[in-house]
Amino acid sequence: MLLDSNIVNWNCKELSFRLLPTPPQTANSMTASPKLLELSSAERHSLGLVHTLREILQQPETWRETHQKILRSSTQLEEFLTRAGVGTKGSTPLNVLLVGAGTSDYIGKSVCALLQKEWSCNVQAVPSTDLLTNMEDHILPDVDYLWISFSRSGDSSEGVAVLESALATHPRIKHLVVTCNQNGKMARLGNRDNVLSLVLDDAVNDRGLAMTSSFSNMVIAAQALAHIRTLTAYDHVIESLAKSASMVLPSVASICERLVDEGFSRVCFLGSGPLKASAIESGLKVMELTGGRVVALTESFLGLRHGPLSAIDCDTLVVGFLSASERRRAFETDLVQEICNKNLTEKCLIVSPTALTGANSFENKLSLELPDAISDLYLPPLFVLIGQFLGLCASLRAGLRPDEPSPHGAISRVVTHVTIH
Repeated sequence: MLLDSNIVNWNCKELSFRLLPTPPQTANSMTASPKLLELSSAERHSLGLVHTLREILQQPETWRETHQKILRSSTQLEEFLTRAGVGTKGSTPLNVLLVGAGTSDYIGKSVCALLQKEWSCNVQAVPSTDLLTNMEDHILPDVDYLWISFSRSGDSSEGVAVLESALATHPRIKHLVVTCNQNGKMARLGNRDNVLSLVLDDAVNDRGLAMTSSFSNMVIAAQALAHIRTLTAYDHVIESLAKSASMVLPSVASICERLVDEGFSRVCFLGSGPLKASAIESGLKVMELTGGRVVALTESFLGLRHGPLSAIDCDTLVVGFLSASERRRAFETDLVQEICNKNLTEKCLIVSPTALTGANSFENKLSLELPDAISDLYLPPLFVLIGQFLGLCASLRAGLRPDEPSPHGAISRVVTHVTIH
């Protein structure tokens, strides 16, 4: 069944590359990090960011459109999920695997806790790259499973191979494919009883190499699926997220441009719970968009003390994604304060869902101006904007073209060259 797509070398020694502070401007010099939101169409073409910048900026409106798509398809989706065992009271809970590779895996990590809470079943994010080599480690006999597979293109070698293998060897498993490409192989598998394909609008089938709006829109789709029986309860959340993103995008662009101009050699993203997934995805965006010239460390706030803190030095930019929970936020700000007190680095940015009181000691702060009632479970699409813009600015600073930031072909938009054994 196919839903209508028309419904819209880290090391601690000296690195070979670092983002240097902006040199003094001369008559012949060019600003390394231009004011992104002021670029003309010709300038975007010249700099190679036609797609990526547009795809980052379009997110608030496309989130609303993705939510509307779920609303229009809710009957079919609810019927399929009910048949799969969501919301049914069996002797054992349903087991849900969230499947994807790279950024698509981080979609699952972003929504795992929310789906488990709303569906009252066992939910686990398992990379398709792990399932391809070790599927037998993740499938128990005589147990009911629902797999939700996320893929921008639906054509990645591992994703297609894992889905085809599961259909052939474990026909009892139900599959929901969430993709942005109606012509992808995974979308076309949705014409059988145990598979349903949810194809998002083509606008979020990102043309840039790095997934940006495709990531956040698949997260939004999964959040809506968590509320499939009470979608109106999600209306307030999606509108709050979209309004906040529209409002803060200029501030995000500005602060990321400034931080890149000030210079750093590596970046450390921190987050707790679902926001750790945002941190991981943000780190990947910086690495992808700089062609690996800037390497990112990602951890939970409390996990950083257990070894990785040793990697923070004066050239490391620390970006902390703070929780909406007062208790969690206390742990998190303690950690950032410890970094400051130990003089490990002066390059820190803390991002908070709401206005942060008692944080005057932190020079770089960004509030997302959200209502207090919005839980961390819904915040990954917002926080990842920082990683996307930071990666974009750093890419330009490195002299790369953000739409195609891997000039030697180390990575590609779709991983299709893997030999399946």
